[in-house]
Amino acid sequence: MTAAPKPKSRFSAPAPRRVMMLAYADAQILDIAGPLQILSTALLPDGRPAYAIELVSADPGPVMTTSGLVLRADRTVADVTAADLAALDVLMVTGGLGSRDAMEDERLLAFVRKAAAPAARVVSICTGAVILAAAGLLDGRRATTHWAYAPTMRKRFPAVTVEEDAIYVRDGKFWTSAGVTAGMDLALALVEEDLGRDMALTLARHHVMYLMRPGGQSQFSAQLAAQRIADTRLARVCAFVIENPCADLSVPALASRAAMSERSFARRFAEETGITPAQFVERARLDEACRRLADSDMPLDAVSADAGFGAAERMRRAFIRHLGVTPGRYRERFRTARRDLLPSPETSGPRHLSPSAQDAHA
Repeated sequence: MTAAPKPKSRFSAPAPRRVMMLAYADAQILDIAGPLQILSTALLPDGRPAYAIELVSADPGPVMTTSGLVLRADRTVADVTAADLAALDVLMVTGGLGSRDAMEDERLLAFVRKAAAPAARVVSICTGAVILAAAGLLDGRRATTHWAYAPTMRKRFPAVTVEEDAIYVRDGKFWTSAGVTAGMDLALALVEEDLGRDMALTLARHHVMYLMRPGGQSQFSAQLAAQRIADTRLARVCAFVIENPCADLSVPALASRAAMSERSFARRFAEETGITPAQFVERARLDEACRRLADSDMPLDAVSADAGFGAAERMRRAFIRHLGVTPGRYRERFRTARRDLLPSPETSGPRHLSPSAQDAHA
């Protein structure tokens, strides 16, 4: 009697998830290379690459980036078939100066709509969000983009709720990141969702990313905001705030330092920075506290006092409001991700790289 064939295992090895990055002329190279580098080194439990990645261009020929470097796409959008899109897990859209033209290119927008429909997840990096918005994919949704472009995006696409202060935002299957390197944070979040926190932390260590930042963390930096201020009086005030977080930084004191009335100072400050003086002061103190938590073993009470918060509870509330974590958790995350930044190839390094290749990458 012939033996019955053995049933196939229900637990077959998973296939790599398919990722398609859409590029166009004058894209930002880090918006492309950063996230794809993270995804390209992620591994399945059996050691195979977790993602099958391809770069698709809007037009035939090399893709010129704003850095002057040229990328070679695997194919153009015209070469992508319906079957290709049906198997797509992640559609990614890069940002860059070229997004201004790309968002007006109806042929490109039509492809984005077509590709987004079957994709399990749709991702934009930096100003790639304006392309998704122009395609109508973000209407009624929350999204973020580079902080410098957030006001323009909010004005141009009022149906989108722009959260300009977030590192990345997830709304359903749509993921949008803030500027440039925030795309790597988003890519780590994708890896964590797909493969778990241990793999995400391993990749953070391998790429010398000292902290896996939560999406709700503020992309605002007091130092960066100060650099944008054209009014020299306000610029000097901002520099004073950053350098003296423990000083009297009330509106009356700052207005006096700027030789302005309190009302005029508050109004001009908001016009220049987009936030109130009190909000700027809190964020400058937050920056100082983050540095002290990362670089020292000072008790939290001492960090809070030296950063200008006074009571530790005030600092705690500020951390939760802007970073989504407590000061203690922030310090813990920093140390966890910073530990073993240069792992040996035999342990934490991506296993599909040879030791010599890992040495070159380090």
